[in-house]
Amino acid sequence: MWPPWWNWDLEITPHVENRMEDRDFNEVELREMMERASGHHPDVVDGRFVIETTHRRQDWEVIVEPDEVEHSLVVITAYRVTR
Repeated sequence: MWPPWWNWDLEITPHVENRMEDRDFNEVELREMMERASGHHPDVVDGRFVIETTHRRQDWEVIVEPDEVEHSLVVITAYRVTR
């Protein structure tokens, strides 16, 4: 079951915008990753969550922080999972 903030508009932070080129993805692909999300769990930082997803057949995690005031889902960063 997804929390209520799951359907809020995404807000892309400058940090994740800077990482897009380094990590070879763009905003459209980020939004597609969010649509393919398979699960979520709390992050180590209080108030943030890890979204489990895939991109180019690899596992990725997207760190988000719900903004209760603006009703937006702030994307903090996204990275490929290496195990």
